[in-house]
Amino acid sequence: MFGKVVVVSVVLAVAGPAIAQQYPSKPVRIIVPTAPGGGADFVGRLLAHGLNQSLGQPFIVDNRGGGGTTIGVTLAAKSPPDGYTLLLQHNSLAFNATFYRKLPYDTVKDLAPITLIATQPYIVAVHPSLPVRSVKELVALAKARPGQLAYASGGAGSGPYMGAELLKHAAKIDVLHVPYKGAGPAFADLMSGEVQMMVVTMSTALPHVKSGKVRGLAVSSAKRVPAAPGLPTVAESGVPGYEFAVWYGLFAPAGTPAAIVARLNEEAPKVLAARDVHDKLVAGGLTPLRTSPEEFSALIRRDIAKWAAVVKAGNQYAD
Repeated sequence: MFGKVVVVSVVLAVAGPAIAQQYPSKPVRIIVPTAPGGGADFVGRLLAHGLNQSLGQPFIVDNRGGGGTTIGVTLAAKSPPDGYTLLLQHNSLAFNATFYRKLPYDTVKDLAPITLIATQPYIVAVHPSLPVRSVKELVALAKARPGQLAYASGGAGSGPYMGAELLKHAAKIDVLHVPYKGAGPAFADLMSGEVQMMVVTMSTALPHVKSGKVRGLAVSSAKRVPAAPGLPTVAESGVPGYEFAVWYGLFAPAGTPAAIVARLNEEAPKVLAARDVHDKLVAGGLTPLRTSPEEFSALIRRDIAKWAAVVKAGNQYAD
């Protein structure tokens, strides 16, 4: 028996590089679990275009929105683990692990993280009519008027929702959630004054902050952002420990050969470093990143624990 184990191990060790060199030999599908036009779709199409060129096979984006991204994630998780179905997902993956009481997949066991692709910070923004000019003043006003201030989001589980709920949890404030069918309509109502505040992506908010249509109070990242050097972080504005950004990452179904995961982990950063792709990401307010599969997996586990605390504190679950 021992001899058979040794033989199998040697065969796998030799076969691994061969598999990686031959991959891909046919088109590859990248499932994006959101509708076309969103951030994940934007990142997924840039990545697919670059991988088309670098690996010599079509990489095709397949938008499978719905169910708070769980429909597309389920499809990817249940696909054959052969490297020909991938998933481009953001950090709602970690949020949904607790938000949904039952999921048709196991967030940790059914997916193989490949690499983090990019991250983007948010801005805590308010309508100019609100008499606050800092997060500290916003928190004080919210505590003086519990349940009276309203924040907009693109719906439960969206990035703006997650960022605002994290702020509620960290600052211990009570503000009303007003969900919309997308972040665009939500931000439009912030600009019109229908709602008072929103945690919104930098690429969306910054032009309107500069024009004065909305007031930016702080950035959600751990450090100040060069594109908006005048905005402090939320953490340095009176809410210690607050940090929130949307991340985008590449996954394969669990069981995908390690050699293919390693090949994609090597190729994806090269695509992101190409000048045309890099410039488009930066122009969209994103920072390209690279991690090992192990580092990415550790990030997901930390995020699951962080969002579990937020969901449980608010007793907000979806069936």
